[in-house]
Amino acid sequence: MKDRSKEIFGNVLPDSVYKKALKSKKKYAAKYGDDSNADYPVHLEKNPYIGDSLGVQNVLVGDLKQNAHFDTALHPDGTLPDPVWDTEKGIIVGNIRMGFGHYRISMAIASAAHHMGYVPYWMDLNSYFETTCTKVIGAQNDLYSMGSRLSKNPIFNKLVWEPMNYEGFRALSYNSSDQKNAELMAPVYKNVPHDIPVVGTHVWPAQAAIHAGMEHVVNAIPDNWPMALHFSEGSVHTIQCRNAYMGYRICNGMNKKAVCKPMPKDALIYTGHYIDHELVANLEEDCRKRIERRRNGKPMRFLLTIGGAGAQKEIFAAIIEYLLPFIKSEKAALYVNVGDYKNVWDELTAEIPGMKDVSTEHFDDFKACTAFAESAIDGEVTGIHGFWHKNIFEAVYATNLLMRSADVLVTKPSELAFYPVPKLFIKRVGKHEMWGAIHSAEVGDGSLECRDIPHTLQMIDMFMETDLLDEMCENIKENNSVGLYSGAYRVVEIAMGLKNK
Repeated sequence: MKDRSKEIFGNVLPDSVYKKALKSKKKYAAKYGDDSNADYPVHLEKNPYIGDSLGVQNVLVGDLKQNAHFDTALHPDGTLPDPVWDTEKGIIVGNIRMGFGHYRISMAIASAAHHMGYVPYWMDLNSYFETTCTKVIGAQNDLYSMGSRLSKNPIFNKLVWEPMNYEGFRALSYNSSDQKNAELMAPVYKNVPHDIPVVGTHVWPAQAAIHAGMEHVVNAIPDNWPMALHFSEGSVHTIQCRNAYMGYRICNGMNKKAVCKPMPKDALIYTGHYIDHELVANLEEDCRKRIERRRNGKPMRFLLTIGGAGAQKEIFAAIIEYLLPFIKSEKAALYVNVGDYKNVWDELTAEIPGMKDVSTEHFDDFKACTAFAESAIDGEVTGIHGFWHKNIFEAVYATNLLMRSADVLVTKPSELAFYPVPKLFIKRVGKHEMWGAIHSAEVGDGSLECRDIPHTLQMIDMFMETDLLDEMCENIKENNSVGLYSGAYRVVEIAMGLKNK
């Protein structure tokens, strides 16, 4: 097999870069082991959280008896069930938890696959705790989360975090090391049927699948700032935005000022945004109701969603304080989803006088959360509603449920930048994210990135005092008419098409 750390799309890397990649793999192997010769058992179970709604089955790797997290897969007598794969209709969604973004994209792919009659198998490479794969991903995830939190320091952000997220991850040399490290992740695929298509919603599951010999791999790239970080040569790469196409195709700026050899045409496909079927199917009606609520003087509903790193609590606190008088006078209402970070809710309610008095807590009860979200689509909503779930699936998917009845989504311009709901973008975490806001402003379904609190509050006023919401809703409907939000369906079509080619 070609050594993908030496040459990337025909671009031969210097020996110094390759030696650095080898050193990186050696370092991780020394620290976390090399289980290339391991023969991990593989088992399947219905996902207890999104198994019914999205048809998702978990792919469990390793000795389940040693891990209480997977006890639900055991028979009553303690024996392990044999996996029964649907090799005709099955599609693997390979992902990791790094913040909430990649989980959210995975849910969109699973939702589309389920709607199209396929069986989505969920492979979270950051959940197989005895494997080298999970240990390596976990270590890098911890570093990324720490960097996100430290980015609140303007000096660290300017000198370290933004350059790394913008230019560091852009370089082919970075992909070289990632590819070599991904060789340590490949063993988790060993006992998975190799002819089932894989959609990786982060590059590592896609790279690991290629190294493991999986035959049909799609690499669903999340970002629209072209970075070599996202390359998994050997897979079909998909992108959500046309403005990213040429940058990826010619590997623009990925080897400093040198002209790179381009990606092959069949290795890169534009699909549109990766959005859940449930949101796309109800898009027109949800937009109509948003416009109707505004014109009838109903409270404008803002949805604040705090990502896995929880790095922007201060901005959300300022927004809540500003909106509080409007909430009390029923000119605004607020959903706050703190994901699986209950401490963030506790800190907000302790810091903001009067917040607790107008708040209703919907905590760790997904059925109640679902019922509220459904009733809010046609019903009345006032006050502040807080949402927290211990489980990661429920924590992430709560935002999807609430999105349908929300008027404005308040978020950093990351993966949520592509969702078909009017958006107010707060300050990014990592410079690559700014392109999400730029793209959203271009297609008219979101604001510019508000890089400080005064501009964020100005944009809240714009939503509440003008017909900006109506304009965005009309743009969303127009975008939908040309398939802008149909990327998840297209990714599934591409993956299954590779198998049936």
